[in-house]
Amino acid sequence: MIFTVKTVVGREEVVLNAIAAKAKSENLDIRALVHPEEIKGYIFVEGEIRDIETVAKTIPHVRGIIKRPVEIKEIQRFLEPKKAEIELNKGDIVEIIGGPFKGERGKVVRYESIKREVVVELLEVAVPIPVTVSVEFVKIVEKAK
Repeated sequence: MIFTVKTVVGREEVVLNAIAAKAKSENLDIRALVHPEEIKGYIFVEGEIRDIETVAKTIPHVRGIIKRPVEIKEIQRFLEPKKAEIELNKGDIVEIIGGPFKGERGKVVRYESIKREVVVELLEVAVPIPVTVSVEFVKIVEKAK
């Protein structure tokens, strides 16, 4: 069964990794973990509720467990890869519209269509920093010439 674990917003990946490590080391019945980017403060855990409760008690940043099981059809849309509707090329100028670099502009250094990630070099900083961002979080401002 799939259950929802509430976490501190921004610490979902930390909690997910901690649960995975603890479940593996203690041989608990936790089969799958997922954190959809669109949902802040929650992760989904597939396993036995008693094992999820056991592991969640010891992990920082866990705020609780919603004991009502989640049907797979309720979270199916988060599990299916989204189709890229954006065509990016090296040298394009993009604006980041989500995540920690929201509002920043950058130049596309590399676009990985299979992973759906784009490596962007931020423009408005003293030292150019390459940042990897999901393609859903960028919009094209100017196409490369």
